[in-house]
Amino acid sequence: MSDIQLDLVSDAKLSRMGSTEKVRYIIDEVRKGKIMVLEKGLDPMEEAKLIEMTMTEIEEDFYGLEIESYPRDDAGPSFLGKLFKKDAGQQKLTVIGPANQLKTLRKDNSLISTLVSTK
Repeated sequence: MSDIQLDLVSDAKLSRMGSTEKVRYIIDEVRKGKIMVLEKGLDPMEEAKLIEMTMTEIEEDFYGLEIESYPRDDAGPSFLGKLFKKDAGQQKLTVIGPANQLKTLRKDNSLISTLVSTK
């Protein structure tokens, strides 16, 4: 079994970065095989940019990424949240990792259960 690196990233670290810098940082770290746990999720535009940039970089050795978040309790769903059936504007914890290693098993408002594979 090989090792898996799990990076717990504080809101303070990401808040010092611009949107493009955040997205680039996340993609670069996930490409290295790291699982990223963000204290505070991305805003809807950053999440869209992350998905868009990831799609342009998919190749034989990079399968893309898996991303899961759970919403804050203190706000109703945003327009994008209603559209995608989740509250994309008010995220708490976000888990991001390589799509070929991270699989979401279960998700609700208080738990994200994932399986991390070393295959």
